[in-house]
Amino acid sequence: MYSKFKVLFFVLALTLLLIACGAPAATEPASPIGEEAGVSGDLIIYSGRSEALIQPVIDAFKAKHPEVNVLLKAGSNSELANALIEEKANPQADVFITTELFTVQSLVGQDVFQSYLPTGADQLPAEFIGTDNAWTGLTRRVRVIMYNKDLVSEDELPTSIFDLTDPKWQGQIAAAGSTNGGMQAQVAAMRQLLGDEATEEWLNGLIANGVTFFGGHTDVRKAVGAGEFKVGLVNHYYFYLQQAEGSNVGIIFPDQGEGQVGLFSNATAAAVVNGAQHVDAAQAFLDFLVSADGQKLFAEQNYEYPLLPSVALKAGVQPLDSFRLADVDVVKAALDFDATFDLIEKVGLP
Repeated sequence: MYSKFKVLFFVLALTLLLIACGAPAATEPASPIGEEAGVSGDLIIYSGRSEALIQPVIDAFKAKHPEVNVLLKAGSNSELANALIEEKANPQADVFITTELFTVQSLVGQDVFQSYLPTGADQLPAEFIGTDNAWTGLTRRVRVIMYNKDLVSEDELPTSIFDLTDPKWQGQIAAAGSTNGGMQAQVAAMRQLLGDEATEEWLNGLIANGVTFFGGHTDVRKAVGAGEFKVGLVNHYYFYLQQAEGSNVGIIFPDQGEGQVGLFSNATAAAVVNGAQHVDAAQAFLDFLVSADGQKLFAEQNYEYPLLPSVALKAGVQPLDSFRLADVDVVKAALDFDATFDLIEKVGLP
């Protein structure tokens, strides 16, 4: 869509003014409050995060860099990844934001991103920095089961994702489908931890149990909140978003019992596009995303787990150290994307 725009890039040169001896310091113009000089022009962002979830972050960035004109293209991770590949000879985007590592890892091998380590990224967990600084992790999220409290009693709650194949839930479950990055990432993690056979069996069990697969988790959470389904498989923050809208929903952090696999998790990430036309603005944006201000927005607005250790969780969000996580290297799991897609295709996941 951005082929219709003629993208302009202005480099704002900062000239050091030499003040004559004895001249008052007040002759220097004061910078507007909150404005960080030095970055201007356009910034084109491709975001796998929905506009509603990323726009508050963009607005805060623009408050610090008012001379930057941000153009946002939001869509599915796979849709935007295909666009980035098609545009490699003439890149249209400057920054790519993904909701999981699965997509960003697949693009690294196709030379879609350039190396950049954002200022302050050394404070993030090392495992969430891509090889050669090709991408930077932003937040972590875990896979949970949300349920409608009006439809499900406490004594019948599932305790494991594997309970979702139980026939008693026939036709009562909502989940995101094969095109969703969160589901793709979970399948990749399960393959690493459990192997192909067990993962395939679980996927076939969901299909046989009449799970309704949506394109994204927003549809899942709203359907469960409205009582159209008893339970839904989502990333944790979708429960909190639905609860904030007044729905009578509950959350289950599954697989915490003896012999169970633990919580599956993934991370969001951002990268600067190789050949980006507005590199300075792109790098400034990534700097902001990993800063305390940017990370706080992810926590406060979206109920996510910030990767910057110093940033507090939103009130009411249970800390990750309260749970046992699945023993999966999420970065390595995302590398074997071809085999994961093959398995998804084999079972015919909608």
